[in-house]
Amino acid sequence: MRSLARPVRVFVETEAGSALILLAATLVALLWANSPWGASYESVWSSELSIRLAGAEMSHSLRDWVNDGLMAFFFFVVALEIRRELDLGDLRDRRRVAVPVLAAIGGMAVPAAIYLAFTAGTEAVHGWGTVMATDTAFALGVLALVGRRWPVRVRVFLLTLVIVDDVGALLVIAFAYTEDLSLVPLLVAAGGFGVVVALRAAGVRHGGPYLLLGVGLWLALLQSGVHPTIAGVAMGLLATAYPPTQTDLQQAASLWRSFREQPTSRYARSATLGLNRAISPNERMQQLYHPWTSFVIVPLFALANAGVQLSGELLREAARSPVTLGIVVGLVVGKLVGITGGSWLATRRRLGGFPLTLPWPPLVGAATVAGIGFTVSLFIAEISFDGIVLEEAKVGILAASVLAAGLGWAVFRGIELLPNRVRLGARGSAVEPLVDLADPVDPERDHVRGPADAPVTLVEYADFQCPYCGQAEPVVRDLLAEFGTELRYVFRHLPLADVHEHAQVAAEAAEAAGGQGRFWEMHDLLYAHQDALSTEDLIGYAGQLGLDVEVFTEKLRKRRYASRVARDVESADQSGVSGTPTFFANGRRHHGTYDLGSLTALVRAAGVTGR
Repeated sequence: MRSLARPVRVFVETEAGSALILLAATLVALLWANSPWGASYESVWSSELSIRLAGAEMSHSLRDWVNDGLMAFFFFVVALEIRRELDLGDLRDRRRVAVPVLAAIGGMAVPAAIYLAFTAGTEAVHGWGTVMATDTAFALGVLALVGRRWPVRVRVFLLTLVIVDDVGALLVIAFAYTEDLSLVPLLVAAGGFGVVVALRAAGVRHGGPYLLLGVGLWLALLQSGVHPTIAGVAMGLLATAYPPTQTDLQQAASLWRSFREQPTSRYARSATLGLNRAISPNERMQQLYHPWTSFVIVPLFALANAGVQLSGELLREAARSPVTLGIVVGLVVGKLVGITGGSWLATRRRLGGFPLTLPWPPLVGAATVAGIGFTVSLFIAEISFDGIVLEEAKVGILAASVLAAGLGWAVFRGIELLPNRVRLGARGSAVEPLVDLADPVDPERDHVRGPADAPVTLVEYADFQCPYCGQAEPVVRDLLAEFGTELRYVFRHLPLADVHEHAQVAAEAAEAAGGQGRFWEMHDLLYAHQDALSTEDLIGYAGQLGLDVEVFTEKLRKRRYASRVARDVESADQSGVSGTPTFFANGRRHHGTYDLGSLTALVRAAGVTGR
């Protein structure tokens, strides 16, 4: 059974892929605005779209519907990821996450201060929020291209930065860019949110009531004067994330079997509901909505807002404009200084001595990439400015994004050119990544292939009857052949007895063979004959291996090794493992596929080069 948890890696890969579409949408907007039909750009996005219902009417431009409506959905998905990280990700360790959080605060404060210094004494001073946030899609997309030496840890660090950035930007939008508050709609919004909280406490999982209340919350905030995108944030933060439990999975499997035996609409509905209950609302909604926001809503936002007519006159004015210069210097220089400076201060013993989760060279690279502020910067610029000042701000945002991407490439390229001893020495400045494996490897108990001093240990929880484990087994053998003494592999049992009827007895048979010193030989035979794992088959395999068949059969009959298998199952539960195969590399859970390319990249990410 495949793991049902939705990982950080999926979030990152989706954002990285969507960066190409976002870039394409930006280029289309610029080409459109600067084409012979450039006048139609503003005409289209300024067109009014009205909704009338029972005498009530809402009328906004297409651009406002995108910025105030669809972007609320974008921030809802961002809030889902924030909550997921708080519940399951690196943000669950509050001390370990202190450095990227404080670095993000520095990365917001320093750019804002630089912008204020450039615009002091002008009416544009109130646009300081424009330089605070990092564009998630563009930043992670650029990082996927240039930051490959430390792919996992750099991405987690940068993702934490952008999450804190997003929280900061949302707070700025809520409190600094809200005018003319209306008390009655605000109270209605508070009451609606209270109903949502009550439904969550009552365990209501159906999406219908939440959708209606979310729309009502958005409408109330729109009328109150508070920016309505806050509705998306509030709803998203309530969606808790948790791994599927064995009980929920067993119940889902039971419901599915009932449907298999009697394929009626009633049992189909029960099976569907059972599967949905096994997965947290957070995971289900991210899987459903995140691609829509990344591949549709954010590119549509760029198309609606990035179209700047880049005339010679505008570029000359922008080159002298304190708004443009404040944005460029604030994002490109301010982010770099603020993030690295905040990280340095956070690690000082007198200021808390928080652990550094990333070596300094890639941290500096991540700080440069964080200067790409595109989406949220454009969003706040639209709120803050109008007329020629807005056009100058957009020029600054576009220029800063290009410069930050180029600078990030240069920094990571420089890191790759450093001598190996310098790069490896830099790794020693950071603490080890957060460990997800609850039960450490014990050579006296675990089944191990490879040397004890190998730099990478790959732990697999597997089921001998699981077809996906069967697909992964030759991949593991290829990894051991390629990396040799640099890789240690540990096999642990997780028989899914509710799905595979012979999985438990096969696991006990492998242990019984291990009692006679032939565990790995039996392991290989079981995977080679996944379709023949009855007790009679297992006894036959014992004979093929030259075991004492009488002793083997007796131990299998009396289930002498059931407790040994149960110990692995318990350790899987402690680590939040509910499906097979599940891999851990140096204690960190591997999320994603388990093909040769993915697992090879996982091992190489630890600094192993292979033969």
